[in-house]
Amino acid sequence: MLAAPLAASAASGLFVRQVESDFDSVAFDVNDAIVNRGYVVDYTGRIGEMLKRTEADVGADASPYVNAQMTQFCSAVLSRKAMEADPQNIAFCPYTIFYFERSDAPGTVHVGFRRLAGAETPASEAALGEINALLEEIVTEVTGE
Repeated sequence: MLAAPLAASAASGLFVRQVESDFDSVAFDVNDAIVNRGYVVDYTGRIGEMLKRTEADVGADASPYVNAQMTQFCSAVLSRKAMEADPQNIAFCPYTIFYFERSDAPGTVHVGFRRLAGAETPASEAALGEINALLEEIVTEVTGE
């Protein structure tokens, strides 16, 4: 498996890596990386399936994805710390990791998350930083980078 960062991701607030692998293996690895840390997967959204299902309804010709999903989970410890630092940090729970395989590049799966930002206090910034570090660790594990 090869992994590489996407240059535009830092500017957009996204942390994204890619890996040469089949989509189902990556989806399994994302779930495994979350569960093996003691977290519970709350929801897996099948975004690619929704886009394919609604193509005719919205007048689209094709989906930009072969496959696309997102998985949500939360950490009671990290979320509590973030919300105690700033109650508005409730907006960041649950955490989401997305993964997709583009129609124009089958066999390459992109895995990432949107960095949590907006902290107005040092305690909030530190708490969100811990969550970002967890998400980055999971993405890095899954992509092998």
